[in-house]
Amino acid sequence: MKFSDQLEQRFATMVTHYPTKRSVLVPMLLYIQDELGSLTEEAIHEIAQRVELSDLEVRNVISYYSMLRTRAVGKYNFQICTNVSCLLRGAEDIFEQCKKKLGVGNKQTTSDGLFYLEEVECIGACSWAPAMMMNYEFVENLTAAKIDELIEGLKKKEQQ
Repeated sequence: MKFSDQLEQRFATMVTHYPTKRSVLVPMLLYIQDELGSLTEEAIHEIAQRVELSDLEVRNVISYYSMLRTRAVGKYNFQICTNVSCLLRGAEDIFEQCKKKLGVGNKQTTSDGLFYLEEVECIGACSWAPAMMMNYEFVENLTAAKIDELIEGLKKKEQQ
């Protein structure tokens, strides 16, 4: 696999900011994933060579982070936190509302490819619980109405 010009430039710049090449692994995996839609075998092999790790070591990192994917997901990735703070403030109900509204279960993508739903342990937004990540943005102080409004707004946006 050959990196795009943009990925090449990011890698060349980032590798100079860290003491070791392997330190650029996670940010580069995110950039690769954003460009390709998922982390392909070819991409894993390419970045492993560049940061002087084995493919298995890179896969181990990918399996640790919930935001890294080896298969494509929906355009809007809903990661609902159900850890303690969010749980105590109604995260289970929020997750159920999302399942009902989207018509999918945990780690599933809607048939139109727009939404992917996942229950996750913690997103570090305890002060604004219940919370979720939508792609790389926090959505905080969730309510059933706020979820409905968000989903409908995104659907309308896509129809324009």
